[in-house]
Amino acid sequence: MRFLPKLAVVTLVAALCLPLPGQAQPALPDGPIPYEALANPAPRSPARPRPAPRPVGPPAASADGAAAAAAAIDSPTAQGVTPVDPAQLEAYLDGVIGSAMARDRIAGVTVSVVQDGQVILKKGYGHASLSPQRQVDPDRTLFRIGSISKTFTWILLMEEIQAGRIRIDAPINLYLPEQLQIRDQGFAQPVQVAHLLDHSPGFEDRVLGQLMERNFDRERPMAQYLRQERPRRVREPGQFPTYSNYGVGLAGQALVYVSGRPFEELVEGRITGPLGMTRTSFREPHPPRQGIPAPMPENLARDLSDGFRWSPVQGFQVRPFEYLGHLAPAGSASSTAADMARYMIVLLNDGAFGEDARLFGPATARAFRTPLRPNEAGINDWPHGFIAYPLPGGRKGYGHAGGTLSFASNMVMVPDLGLGVFISVNTENGAELAARLPAQVVAQFYGPAAAPPQTGHPDLRRLAGRYEGHYLGTRRAYVGLERFVGFILSGVSVQVTRDGRLVTHRLTGSQTWLPDGDPAQGRFISTTGPDRMVFDIAGGRATAFQGTFNEVRFQRVGLWSRPAMLTWLAGLAALAAIATLVGLALRNRRDLRQTQIQSQASLVQTIQAALWLLAMGLFGAWIMGASDTAQVVYTWPGARLLLASACALVAAVLTLFTLASLLSIWRGGRRLDSWPVARKLAFTATTLIYAAFAVVLFHWGALTPWSS
Repeated sequence: MRFLPKLAVVTLVAALCLPLPGQAQPALPDGPIPYEALANPAPRSPARPRPAPRPVGPPAASADGAAAAAAAIDSPTAQGVTPVDPAQLEAYLDGVIGSAMARDRIAGVTVSVVQDGQVILKKGYGHASLSPQRQVDPDRTLFRIGSISKTFTWILLMEEIQAGRIRIDAPINLYLPEQLQIRDQGFAQPVQVAHLLDHSPGFEDRVLGQLMERNFDRERPMAQYLRQERPRRVREPGQFPTYSNYGVGLAGQALVYVSGRPFEELVEGRITGPLGMTRTSFREPHPPRQGIPAPMPENLARDLSDGFRWSPVQGFQVRPFEYLGHLAPAGSASSTAADMARYMIVLLNDGAFGEDARLFGPATARAFRTPLRPNEAGINDWPHGFIAYPLPGGRKGYGHAGGTLSFASNMVMVPDLGLGVFISVNTENGAELAARLPAQVVAQFYGPAAAPPQTGHPDLRRLAGRYEGHYLGTRRAYVGLERFVGFILSGVSVQVTRDGRLVTHRLTGSQTWLPDGDPAQGRFISTTGPDRMVFDIAGGRATAFQGTFNEVRFQRVGLWSRPAMLTWLAGLAALAAIATLVGLALRNRRDLRQTQIQSQASLVQTIQAALWLLAMGLFGAWIMGASDTAQVVYTWPGARLLLASACALVAAVLTLFTLASLLSIWRGGRRLDSWPVARKLAFTATTLIYAAFAVVLFHWGALTPWSS
């Protein structure tokens, strides 16, 4: 769902507030602005008439298209819905946002809310920059909106599909230049346009060292980036969604190839220009350079918000600009709350702009609420690239979220309320606020959903073996050192409690679930909200599950892929290495009697011990330094990680020698010229521990310093 999977989950961000040296800090409230009086809002004014919906035509002139249209979520809003009172909305948001800014250390927030074709609130909170201080202005301040950029790409793509210039069921290779076409890589089925819309092309997901740039000199044209950073295909297309920024880049490049115009010009000519979104741009601030799209106009660049990271020692730290132009269709847009309000109004009004103009046609409007991938109730069904959101009160919204290294954004529209909510924050810590605010607004003004059940199901405990285990996410790299990081970050452990609840554990925390119906069917609902998860069951055993947003599948894995196994073997290897080195100083004269092969094997194992300890120390140092996500992304893989991998690789290769020497070790020579049995046992145990540790590290991708 988000543009970038956050690596900051490796460490906890401290919550202390200390100033930047020599710089004034934004005045954050000491606590939330009171809004308890809004817990039971006062009766609102009578409902005003809602505008009549515009006619919506069929999505395509085919039987399949007509069937899809019949199954689509209807776009007209419900009549007689009481509109949100702007004053109460502002008071409520002041409290929620002010509290989150103080608690989570967020420098700035911009927000807009629309209903019935009107902007009922747009407001900025906090600061867009600290030196000089600049307040967030919802009309002027541009925030990076991350993957919300994709919705612009999908609008352009669907218009090409409706015009017949691109076929949704055709291979995407038909619309790409030869050097960018997707190779077979051993798979029989071609990647189709539809697979890009629902994120099921079957690519691995690579991020580190190339998805974002902080040095403009490293920027590349989009076509060059797509050619040089081609991901591996790891499954047949269409099996299940795994969020793919690269896939969206291919869709954008197909638009360029078909139209003959740069992507940025397409957005300006067909979306932001006709809508009057004068402060929205996919361009970025940089010096002019041949082969790179023209820079953002100066009048917009000077109003860009800085991106921030909170440090308990230095306070708010300004991060360098995140260059994403090489993958513009997936995430390079910047916009204001005011412009995004206009954008939401058009999306809620089925593409209509004003009285006589349309941004896109009725077929495209209906497509954005038509499931492209029918799924379990409550699971995102990817309506032609948009995200379907479960909301309080059983309502359903659609839109998209977005995240970069420093910015987090969300845009959710609720057709049956005529309501749209946009929020963006400029600090890494603000992702939770951006994710939750739209649902909070719906719950506050249109009633929360019924409280989820809290009592465990007695039959679930009996079925614990069906679900318990470790699951690995499919949104990750599949080779090299980035595979190693992916194994750490994407894992989820599932347990069943004694009182009949299911609990998922990951680095970001734990969540509790209860069966939604028969526990044997594998459908669960969160105890804290509308989130759902659905398991795939085969042979009476869960093999995988997906969550509410259906952007990644978690597949059950065996013993060698579990973090507990890696941790356990690492601990044993460390103890064995320490014992080996300590033994050098404690051996008596009797222990020094040895054959030539035993002498050589002892030397090799001593070198191994030093290498394993050095490798584990370097891995640990890298993890300790990974608290700053941007540093990991921009400097990947870094000297520490490369050296750690190289040391581990050499130690693993030496294990082949010690394994081969075991028979000779035990044969020895004459009794008085050979190791005692105790030392032979210790050597054998140490060799087997090192061998098992090396196998697990190889499986995790940690022994490939050349493949980062």
